[in-house]
Amino acid sequence: MNRARPQLKSIPKKRKRRATTSEPTRDKLLDVAGRIFADRGYRATTIREICIKAGANIAAVNYHFGDKLGLYTEVVQQSARLAEFQAAQVVIDRNAPPEEILRALILARLRSLFQGDRPDWHFRIMAHELAQPTPALRRLVNKVGHPMFNRLLQLIGGMLGLPADDETTRLCAVSSMGQILVYVFASPLLASVWPELKMTPDQVERVADHIADFSLAYIQNFRAKHPSAKSGPSQNALRSQALTHLGSRAGSSRISQGSKQEPRVSQ
Repeated sequence: MNRARPQLKSIPKKRKRRATTSEPTRDKLLDVAGRIFADRGYRATTIREICIKAGANIAAVNYHFGDKLGLYTEVVQQSARLAEFQAAQVVIDRNAPPEEILRALILARLRSLFQGDRPDWHFRIMAHELAQPTPALRRLVNKVGHPMFNRLLQLIGGMLGLPADDETTRLCAVSSMGQILVYVFASPLLASVWPELKMTPDQVERVADHIADFSLAYIQNFRAKHPSAKSGPSQNALRSQALTHLGSRAGSSRISQGSKQEPRVSQ
């Protein structure tokens, strides 16, 4: 005689409660981490040291950022936001003569780099990142650097009458941006050889004018020596090319994210 088995009620599993921390804790972690990463670099910094100085626990880092690389990536992206790349993007995409756009872009980048309320650790952390790159730099370059640089190549190539991928176009773009960056990353050297230099708002404008004049002088000289160079595309055409490029990159980025993972840096 078969006896019916009693139905056992399933006991619901207790869900682990995720640790809760306040937004001030997140901000404190970012601020402390930024300063320590700037002093020591990514590899020499430990999460334990950051948490002790921030008055937080390791669980707070895991909750807000996932791990050490996640925290570092957010610090680097925060520095990029303070550098106002979006303002430069607005300048380079506006409808104006290319010479005017280049001049405005140079001024916008210098102003953003020397705004008075930006802590100096933002410069130092980028210096570490350039010397010893991590996956955080690659993410930043893919998100901001490549689109901006490609748009600059199109702008300068149009003025030269050359393709965006021509070597001369690339040299001019790198030279223009390099003249800006030397005032940031070579500032200790400049302070020694030119102690009178103070990057006040007025001085920033004078430096920007010089860089623009210097860069445009070569471009104009090149066009004078190569009158057969093709006329550059219109600003509308350049903008259309930039939007098409960004759209294709966004699509390929979504595909690549699904097929491979970002290499990790050991904590």
